[in-house]
Amino acid sequence: MRVSEYFGLARAQPDLDFVDVDIWGDIPIFVDPRALRVLPSQWASDCKSLAQNFFHTVLDAIRKGRHDDARWLLRRLREPNETHLGYSRQKARGHALGPESAAGVWDALSRSEAVKSGLLEDLEDTILMVEGIGPDIVSDITTNVIREPLIHYTQYVCSMYDIPMRNNVDSGPLWDPKRRAWKSEFVALPVTSRGKLLLVPKSIVRRHMDYDLNEYYRHYLLEHLAEVEISANTELVILLKDGRKKVYIRDLKEKYGEGKCAVVEITRQYPDVLERYRDAKKAHVAPPLDHSELAETTGTDMPDWKALLHEVTKIRPGPHDADRYHRAVERLLTSLFYPALSSPELEYRIHQGRKRIDIKYVNAATGGFFGWLSWNYPAPHVFVECKNYKGDPANPELDQLAGRFSPSRGKFGLLVCREFKDKPLFVQRCRDTAQDQRGFIIALDDGDLESLVEGLQPDAPPEKFDLLRKRFEELTM
Repeated sequence: MRVSEYFGLARAQPDLDFVDVDIWGDIPIFVDPRALRVLPSQWASDCKSLAQNFFHTVLDAIRKGRHDDARWLLRRLREPNETHLGYSRQKARGHALGPESAAGVWDALSRSEAVKSGLLEDLEDTILMVEGIGPDIVSDITTNVIREPLIHYTQYVCSMYDIPMRNNVDSGPLWDPKRRAWKSEFVALPVTSRGKLLLVPKSIVRRHMDYDLNEYYRHYLLEHLAEVEISANTELVILLKDGRKKVYIRDLKEKYGEGKCAVVEITRQYPDVLERYRDAKKAHVAPPLDHSELAETTGTDMPDWKALLHEVTKIRPGPHDADRYHRAVERLLTSLFYPALSSPELEYRIHQGRKRIDIKYVNAATGGFFGWLSWNYPAPHVFVECKNYKGDPANPELDQLAGRFSPSRGKFGLLVCREFKDKPLFVQRCRDTAQDQRGFIIALDDGDLESLVEGLQPDAPPEKFDLLRKRFEELTM
């Protein structure tokens, strides 16, 4: 039974921001610390800082010979069963981290030449260079360290989706970056018959970690070593019939060895290769799991965009159903624009709560319209105002949305309404707003939402949001 079913949310995975896990078993996906580095939100930044703070604290203790301190820090780590993420196929019961395996992590780090030599910079580096530490343990360590932000996320999600919480639940270990120590509290969390839940955003989970030992060893280290051998014209070099020189992988493995000890030794000799690998990962960010990948991995359904659209269009225009319309639009857009837009917040407050935005999204796009938008304009967030009006929105509605923009929050938004009697006039008003440098606003009515949904059907053109690009071009003409 999934979280959505247990709590009767009347929602499915595509229009939920968190991973809709099975409350009994585990889903084989990971929390990837790399995902936190590329998600442009304050929440992700806080998580990233916690992970770095903890990891550097442990490394510093080991390098200074304070091994009792390092062991104590690592002893509090355990598999976070409350997330229901990992490899266990039956009841979530602990698979990677516990007292014995945490001691093993200390032992691996304390013996590692990568730690002593300073090669390690971030937690994910251990996947490449520390024996016994793989993606499952890195995911569990990350989840442990960011548990407090995950609790805050869970509490917000519960308020957003009306999930009941129980008070005075043991938080589990929380990392305090100021004291560089663990603490614990009693907090409010959702609890099922199987125990407490810690909900995880879809945007930070992956089926495979971004850092991969085999990829680094085979495609970076060995290829570099082949170039070294060819340059020195060693005995490993074979002259092919066409005159090209070649070095066989098997010969490189035999000469330099395999495994993480060999990786560390080669990397110490050629540290530029590691920097090149890191730079390549920064340049080509692995995107979040899309709808099809989530459906395949979690066993959930693909989005039914037409049904979500119908939930919007069947609502009668007028103030009486404004809140219902607001929530129906959020469900549709959350599913429609994922994974480009993530982390929806309803009634987002700015200016100490004096102003509110109906919906705020984090722009996490790595391509497409929203990616292009973030590369060329201030758009770390996308704002949405919902107007369940019978008539056309006017200048006050435009000014209301434009007044929420700022260089740091972003200057792009959507005004979603029911219909226009004079759409060209409203588009001209949006163009005036853009030319006055007050931000870019695209208006979408019921017909536009239908066009966006049709654009996601199997026989649609490759660019899913071509309508948005065309509308944006109208603002800059």
